[in-house]
Amino acid sequence: MDVQKLFPPVFWWHEARFNFPEVRGALIMDDPHTTSGAPRAAKVTANESGMTRRIAHLDMDAFFASVELLRYPELRGQPVVVGGGRSAIPETLPDGTRRFKRLRDYAGRGAVTTSTYEARAFGVFSAMGMMKAAQLAPDAILLPTDFDSYRHYSRLFKAAVVTFTTQIENRGIDEIYIDVTDLPGEPAEIGQRMKDAVRDATGLTCSICITPNKLLAKIGSELDKPDGLTILTMDDLPRRIWPLAARKVNGIGPKANEKLAALGIHTVGDIATADVAFLQANFGRTYAAWLAWLAQGKDERPVVVTSTPKSMSRETTFERDLHPKQDRATLSSKFTDLVQARRRRFAAQGLCGTPGGNQAALRRFLHGDARSDRAGRNRRCSGNSPRRHGVPEADHAEPVAACLLGVRASALSVRGEGEHFSEPVQVELPFDDA
Repeated sequence: MDVQKLFPPVFWWHEARFNFPEVRGALIMDDPHTTSGAPRAAKVTANESGMTRRIAHLDMDAFFASVELLRYPELRGQPVVVGGGRSAIPETLPDGTRRFKRLRDYAGRGAVTTSTYEARAFGVFSAMGMMKAAQLAPDAILLPTDFDSYRHYSRLFKAAVVTFTTQIENRGIDEIYIDVTDLPGEPAEIGQRMKDAVRDATGLTCSICITPNKLLAKIGSELDKPDGLTILTMDDLPRRIWPLAARKVNGIGPKANEKLAALGIHTVGDIATADVAFLQANFGRTYAAWLAWLAQGKDERPVVVTSTPKSMSRETTFERDLHPKQDRATLSSKFTDLVQARRRRFAAQGLCGTPGGNQAALRRFLHGDARSDRAGRNRRCSGNSPRRHGVPEADHAEPVAACLLGVRASALSVRGEGEHFSEPVQVELPFDDA
């Protein structure tokens, strides 16, 4: 079995909203409350044959950091942050020992890729700015990222799971959904066998939750990390799910969480006890319906074995600000590298973009201001296969320095499929107008 075909290279894209039946008229027809106003758990979801579904979510524990600990076992038990560049490569001393960089030595505007659980105890988490992380944990070990290794171990753990079933949905480099409904054995036994297989194949631990649906499986895989095995049924909602903070649910972002908190809704249980009409008045019919469903643990989404990503993006953050004119050659070279990397990913997955579906953006910092004016200063170009990127004029203002360059392709499709496929068209943006 070709594991690379089953699990092609992974890209970042937004997960679709949870599906739920269209609710027409008042939501009272599917009110998640009993007549006394107390929340009640939803009915157990079943598949077409009537058998109760068993959906697992497998999430590798601190994946990137754990891969690095395989390489540097002497760092086990220490706070380690992954996210440095080449300057963070450890130095090998004459006696064979290594000298590691400390987070306090970092200077730049990069972000934390991941951190060990010991570093997380200091408040250092993925996507946090490295400079902020250095303030929280200055003595943490700093390591460079090595995505080739991460992809290698990603293929290894997924290949181990394929030996049980091919009913697997690839959700990222370190997580998958698995439909284990038809596998023999009790959920705990199935989960433990998968965990053992992953450890044998990679030397790494993972956390697995098996539940009747993807919503609960995703939430549950975080409950007993690291190296957790969690089994949840609908009867466990009041005890294990409703006490959780609302923001723990995938789909409730920072803005929605802030609005919920302002309304006095802080936990999943608070959502379950909230009046549906009240949710409708504050969030609209669609989102209110989704909130009501999630509070009941409802989710009928299937495990999607094959899918085409809707968009792909790559970006790079500069160690120093680059000027549109003075650093034109550097910007052009970096842009070319990004587009060529994206093109290789396209070829690996047999994908293509559509005319007008490609964008390039420079994110700029205004003079004397550390804030990024994304709305006014992002510059985009359209076309199907841009090879060079010129920096457009800055609204007749003085050119300002750029801190980040990115490319994004959207409206993707499988090459050769569909009636509207067209060959790439080369376009360029002018450099000389900056």
